[in-house]
Amino acid sequence: MSKKALVVDDEKTIVKGIKYSLEQDGIEVDTAFDGETALEKVKCTNYDIILLDVMLPQISGFEVCQAIREFSAVPIIMLTAKGDDMDKILGLEYGADDYITKPFNILEVKARIKAILRRTVKTDTSNAVLQFGELKLNEEYRRVYYKEKEINLTSREFDVLELLMNNPGKIYSREELLKAIWGDTYPGDVRTVDVHVRRLREKLEMNPSEPRYVRTRWGSGYYFQG
Repeated sequence: MSKKALVVDDEKTIVKGIKYSLEQDGIEVDTAFDGETALEKVKCTNYDIILLDVMLPQISGFEVCQAIREFSAVPIIMLTAKGDDMDKILGLEYGADDYITKPFNILEVKARIKAILRRTVKTDTSNAVLQFGELKLNEEYRRVYYKEKEINLTSREFDVLELLMNNPGKIYSREELLKAIWGDTYPGDVRTVDVHVRRLREKLEMNPSEPRYVRTRWGSGYYFQG
């Protein structure tokens, strides 16, 4: 079954170029040129991934990302201005899984998309369920539950939690987590890890400032307390 992507950018030449390139790889592509149209499409279509520009007319890409996160965990890659670190951090804060700076190489875009799609694919052979106390993670369907209530995690948040839960007690430095989850060629820095861990705690922990599950070993890194 082919994958389906949504490309959102008000620069039509960029949208056209991305659409053409992704379709060459067999990915079905929808497009939108403003945030409101994008939200309408996401609400009625199941996408495998979304490419979302920060600078959009009417409502910003940040607002679109935040609105999508209220009802969907679809992977989102933000397209940000070159060198604007604040846009990158804000994108992650609002729930984006990754970001790419403009101007970009289309091969980089495709590589990032493929990396995320590989991580989010569901397999028929796996049926692993990790459970510690009232926290449960289903690896096959990529769902997380706390006290039997589903927790809506982004793709990267799930990846971080899955890695930590599979290795309870093992301390991962920020650099190790960045390499394991985002890959060797990821151009971002360890702040990306901190943002995702903070968001994880806000969603999972009763008291995020005193976490029960995702713990910090000062000077060393993060680990899962089973």
